[in-house]
Amino acid sequence: MSRPGLSRVVGVLGGMGPAATLEFQARLLAATPAARDQDHLRVIVDCNPKIPDRNAAIAGAGPSPGPVLAAMAKGLEAAGAAFLVMPCNTAHAFAGDIRAAVTIPLISLIEAAADEAARVAPKAAVGVLAVDGTRAARLYETALAERGLSTLMLDADQQARFMACIYAIKAGDTGAAIRGEIGALARTLSARGARAVIAACTELPLVLGPADLDVPHIDSTAVLVAATLDHALGA
Repeated sequence: MSRPGLSRVVGVLGGMGPAATLEFQARLLAATPAARDQDHLRVIVDCNPKIPDRNAAIAGAGPSPGPVLAAMAKGLEAAGAAFLVMPCNTAHAFAGDIRAAVTIPLISLIEAAADEAARVAPKAAVGVLAVDGTRAARLYETALAERGLSTLMLDADQQARFMACIYAIKAGDTGAAIRGEIGALARTLSARGARAVIAACTELPLVLGPADLDVPHIDSTAVLVAATLDHALGA
């Protein structure tokens, strides 16, 4: 059912990476209840692939993306955004910089994904497929522990394979070999006892889906789309 006139303007901090931002936009469009153009959300997107590398910054090997993200947030607020979303898990390590720069809220996909994990696998172990920076910042360990959940991660060798896949996806490779490798890595977590697996990188929806797993698949892009719609269309 469309709800014309009630939507709040969405500001998107994007470009991390560009394909993940486009995937988020496409899913948001598809999920919006609309019968005509005017029923869709107004979305202001800053797709900036020049943001400093989040993994390098968290590892202490590169500049912080915080100032760039803060400047982008200010620009989106000035352009009319009522709230912000960011389809990148790792960049949420710098959420404090964003929130300090603006007066509008940033909706956290980390919190949204952790809420969904608590819903589908209460008080259980949850597998998390995440890049090095997300892991080093302990974004999911913290959020899941707050909800009474434990976290299972890939071991060191598996994580190295996972990172190689992520960089291949960013370079445009979403073929069968990458899909097979990511699916196999995800299933190692359920084999170790994970009752659900969070795809905690927004590149993963390009190569991983529910059919690749034997436990509930929590897609961080999908939960961010749902949270965006709730906030945009909520009373």
